[in-house]
Amino acid sequence: MHPDKWPEIKEKIKSSFEILSERQEENPERRETLEIVEFISPLGKIKLAWITRPKVLDKKTFYSNRIGSDVKVDIVYAEDEFTHTFKVYKWDEAGDDWQEINPEAFV
Repeated sequence: MHPDKWPEIKEKIKSSFEILSERQEENPERRETLEIVEFISPLGKIKLAWITRPKVLDKKTFYSNRIGSDVKVDIVYAEDEFTHTFKVYKWDEAGDDWQEINPEAFV
């Protein structure tokens, strides 16, 4: 999904449904930003997640063929290019957990 579409989707959700929470989370370990919107829809509780990460330019693996040696992976990230992921979750009452569903129905 194109990044310009995310604000449009949020506005449609805000105008059409009851918002339970809207927040932004940082995960410095994975270098990602999550924008999360939870709301009540006719399908039940829905959570939308927009994940922004820097683009991976290169992965370098350092290893030795010796038994028991360590493996190290260095990842090179772009400073000005980002990737975006759109995920949709539905609350599962029986499992008491979020279940990922196909986002094609919401775009």
